[in-house]
Formats: sequence, structure tokens, C-alpha cells
Amino acid sequence: SAASDVYKRQDMTWQERINGDPQTWLLDPESPGVRYLAMRDLLDCADDDPEFGTAREAAHTEGPIARILDEMEAEGFWARPGSGYNPKYRATVWSLIMLAQMGAIAGEDERIERACAYLLEHGLSGGGQFTATGAPSGTVDCLQGNLCWTFLELGYDDPRLEEAFEWMARTVTGEGLAPNSERQAPVRYYAGQCGPNFACGSNNKLPCAWGGVKVMLAFSKLPPDRRTPLVERAIMQGVEFLFSVDPAEATYPCGWNDKPSRNWWKFGFPVFYVTDLLQNVDALAGLGYGRDPRLANALEVIREKQDEQGRWSLDYNYHGKTWVDTGEKRKPDKWVTLRALRVLKSALQEH
Repeated sequence: SAASDVYKRQDMTWQERINGDPQTWLLDPESPGVRYLAMRDLLDCADDDPEFGTAREAAHTEGPIARILDEMEAEGFWARPGSGYNPKYRATVWSLIMLAQMGAIAGEDERIERACAYLLEHGLSGGGQFTATGAPSGTVDCLQGNLCWTFLELGYDDPRLEEAFEWMARTVTGEGLAPNSERQAPVRYYAGQCGPNFACGSNNKLPCAWGGVKVMLAFSKLPPDRRTPLVERAIMQGVEFLFSVDPAEATYPCGWNDKPSRNWWKFGFPVFYVTDLLQNVDALAGLGYGRDPRLANALEVIREKQDEQGRWSLDYNYHGKTWVDTGEKRKPDKWVTLRALRVLKSALQEH
């Protein structure tokens, strides 16, 4: 296929696969949040680089990060106290996920640390489940993966996260978990996270690739020296699942539909429980599979969505639902372009 031919061109850098010069557009100081992440993730600026330090500070004090933090209550929550899932998409869970996707760092603002501490106290159950309700039964893969990733991305480490990652790994492999029908079992599946291999009640009890992508993205963020044998087994099983179909076609199990959700091919920002092809490739590349031939078609789909100037449009957003709006649909978007370039770089650069 044409995709395979492009993939085999090992002499091409990731930059050579992009039209125009979108990096200059992303580095415009008028978009401090995007500029900071472009410097960090595309230019690989060192933490002690003075210009990068200035950009990082500006992102936290002038951009959308600052606006989201200004909406936080003094105790460390957004919108409503408690486990932080409702109301969508302004409560604590969604605000922290959005902050992490914007590159917020706990060390840059004490309020981020306060919010992380609050959510761990109110949204993480004793068994390691991040929960929408406060009880272990409120766990589900997309939430668990999103929040495990978010805490690592925010740079907020806590010993309780080890339990969260262990629970997440067990839900993938099924090790040590009773079926959700055994309600007296001390460690079991629940109605939402109802079985191994990303089985989800919201997907008619079939494996949910949206949840699987979130879980694998979180595992990709976990440093290799912190991956237990259980986590390694879960990663191998998850990779096998995500590669069980061509990611470009996304024909994963659909509990309620005959065809895959069109959202797989709608690139958006921010990304919550809905996922897209970019995030799937991001997870697989982050786990070391960027050069795997099974990603060739997906990488080609991503490349084909850029315009003549190497920009990607916003296909999916949460306009009016989050604390800040980030772009207009069907127009070239800096956040989506940043996501796409970051994924291509991760998948295609020489390691």
C-alpha cells in the first residue's frame, strides 16, 4: 500500500513528512500555552533553558492554564466538592485532565498540587479505583486511565498511585479479580469495568477500545523502572488488543453499533473519554511501537489530514462546556496540530 511505502522510507525524518512550517505558527508568543508545549515537545528544549523557562511561566500565568486555575475553589476542587466527576466537563476530574493536556506542572503553581491532593483524597478508593461516585463500583477504564496519566503528566507523584496502576493492570489481565457477579468477593469487577481486556458495561460488556487507549496511554507514561511484572503483562495484552485490528480502520468491538464511531477520525482538543486515532497512535508509539508496520496505515491517515501548511483542523471540541474554549471547528487549530506533530515525532523519530 501507499502507506507501507511511506513507512518504509526510513531515510525520511518526521519533519520531512509535514507540509510547510507549522512549528513557526505554534511558537507564536500570542499563544503562550501552545508555544510552551511546542518548545518542550517538538524542539526538546532543556528545562534550564532561560527562554523555555520564560515560556513555561507565561503558559501558567497568561494562558488557558491560568484561567482554569482561577476557577478552582480554595479547597482544591472545581464546580462541586466530592469525587469530581460531575458536572461534566467543569468538575475536578475534567479540569485536571484538561490542565495536564495543556502542559500544566504541579511545581509551577501550588494550586495544582492542592487540586491533585484533593482528588486523590475524594476520588480514589481504597482499592486503587479512581471513581466517579466515591465508591469502588464507580470505576471505569477511561476514567482510570485518564487520571493515572493525568497525575504523572502533572508531575504529582504519590504512593497511592501505585495501587491505582496495580488495579488498572489487574483489570486488563484479570489476575486476582472475581467476576462482578460475586458480590461478596473482596476484589472483583463491577458493572462499569465488568471484565478483563477492557470489557465495559457502557460497551454492552464488550472490550472498549476507548478505555483501552486511555489505559495504555497511562502505562506509556509510567517509567519502565516502575513497571511491575503485572503491569508488563497488562501492557502486552493491551498492545495485542489495540493491534487486533488495523488502528486506521478502528473496527474494535462495538456494543451498540454496527460500525466504529466516527469520532476515531475526528481530531479534537481537549480529549476526555471520547478518543481518536491520534491518541491511539500516541499510546502505541509511547510504548515503543511507533515503527511497527501495523501503524503504517494509521500514520498515513494522520498525515493526510494536514493542510498545505502542515496544520490540522479542529474536528471535535467541548465548546461552551469547559472553563475555556480553545478553538473553532473546521478551522486550523494549534492544539490539534501540536497533538498531530507530537504523535508523528514520537512514532517516527529515531530513538
